[in-house]
Amino acid sequence: MNPRLLPYFLILPVTLFLCLFFLYPFVLVAQQAFSNGSGFTMDNFRDVTTHWKFPISLKNTFLLALAVVPVQLALSLLMATMVTKMKKGRDMILYIWTIPLGISDLAAGIIWLAIFEQSGFLNSMMGGLGLIDSPTNFLSYTSPVMVFVAIMLAEIWRATAIMLVILVAGIGLIPKEYYEAGEVFGATPWQRFLKITLPMLRPSLQTALVLRVILAFEVFAVVQALGGTLFPVLMGETYAYQFELLNSGAAAAIALIILVISIAFTLIIMRALRVPKGATI
Repeated sequence: MNPRLLPYFLILPVTLFLCLFFLYPFVLVAQQAFSNGSGFTMDNFRDVTTHWKFPISLKNTFLLALAVVPVQLALSLLMATMVTKMKKGRDMILYIWTIPLGISDLAAGIIWLAIFEQSGFLNSMMGGLGLIDSPTNFLSYTSPVMVFVAIMLAEIWRATAIMLVILVAGIGLIPKEYYEAGEVFGATPWQRFLKITLPMLRPSLQTALVLRVILAFEVFAVVQALGGTLFPVLMGETYAYQFELLNSGAAAAIALIILVISIAFTLIIMRALRVPKGATI
């Protein structure tokens, strides 16, 4: 085979996969969003954005992402630093911390539902300690803050491991000589973290944040399990339009809105954590 054609041959399977399972569905969704059966229209977007539930769903989605992602970033940085410094039991600890990666979103929501529901673990524990006389309904319309906290805790537990795996790999690529040089010049552990680890982790941080932010805007199953209609989010409204109201045009419109938001935040993160051209570790 001609060596010049080899790279194109190697990327051909990936290209076909993306065209079949991403570009083609995207074109179909875009057609549904911008048409009403007779031609081009913006009615679907107008109907969706003027509905009373849209601003609430948008606000809840942003609030959840704003509450969850920074906490997950801090936790994953702390956990990745701890794991890389361990000499014994490192693989076991990393395996335990990444167990939530193997649990589906809905299963994670059900696990946390078993904690917060009236007959769940939290009520049983508080009753056993004598803190309450009767079970409390934490996930009700009368306690929206508790519903938000439950969803936030479930998301932090479920998805922190995604960022952790990426950051552990990134820290593993940093040459040990940099840390040894920092110790020789009297840098404290905190100074070595700020001056060596964080700058060298820019590519990994960029990847981890982009992936996590996109997934944060697509949160659905955990919210449905714990909050249901009490905590509407954009992806939940997409599901409702598609399967409950049978309005595929409106569902496609919200899907495109989520896509635009995800792309905007991806560009912001890539710009803020951009790696200088030609920079190497």
